[in-house]
Amino acid sequence: MEEFMKGVVDLLTKFGGKIILALVVLIIGSFVMKTLRKAIGKGIDRSNLDETLKSVIKSALKVLLWVVLIIIVIEILGIPMTSVVAVLASCGLAVGLAMQGALANLAGGLMILIFRPFKVGDYVEANGVQGVVKEISIFYTKLMTVDNKQVFVPNGDLMNATVTNYSAAPTRRVDLDYKITNDIDAEFVKKVLVDAAAKAEGVLADPAPFARMTAVDDDTYIFTVRVWCESGSYWDVYFNTIEACSAALRENGIDDPEERIAIRMVAGED
Repeated sequence: MEEFMKGVVDLLTKFGGKIILALVVLIIGSFVMKTLRKAIGKGIDRSNLDETLKSVIKSALKVLLWVVLIIIVIEILGIPMTSVVAVLASCGLAVGLAMQGALANLAGGLMILIFRPFKVGDYVEANGVQGVVKEISIFYTKLMTVDNKQVFVPNGDLMNATVTNYSAAPTRRVDLDYKITNDIDAEFVKKVLVDAAAKAEGVLADPAPFARMTAVDDDTYIFTVRVWCESGSYWDVYFNTIEACSAALRENGIDDPEERIAIRMVAGED
């Protein structure tokens, strides 16, 4: 035990100063890095660069500064870089396997930057997740869902998945289906639906609202209503159109077959 403690004391005596200096440099370096990133980040934010490119540059800058700091700490500890490289080379297979996912995400981030399937601010769907793109880093893309949850999707997965960009075009189409009993004039139903849809808030006049019978199911007609809106107001227009068309059908005495069945069942119970 005494020999062990003596060995520890000798080790601390020999390398203690370097270890303390390395820790001090690591702590101060972290603070300097944070300050430097903040200052450079402000400059990037004020530039005319695309938001996606700004995000990637910031992420790459963070990784680069950490690499420089780690190299400085290794040099202070007196560990030859050749030894570090030799260790990494000898563990190349293990390191390669461990870094496979990270390299795939890095490559995915670069491909997103080059081909631009989406950008910051777009509403997208990928890997079963929908949300607004808040940040694109070199490894992950951060999405904010409609119920305010942050989802981090690996860039490698994004490049191998089907991505739907709902914000790519300035306008979107809202499609709604209504079941109507077949004992009413179809032309009258079309007019009621078109007039109601045209009055819904946010609906564009061009292209004009559309309403036609699109299917027949037993004693039921299926009418499809289609309206166009600005991409950013899709959900508002979706609900506005539902409310406007449903109210117009009720006001004109046009039945939903399911409601009629429910009324018949209640009457039968009496």
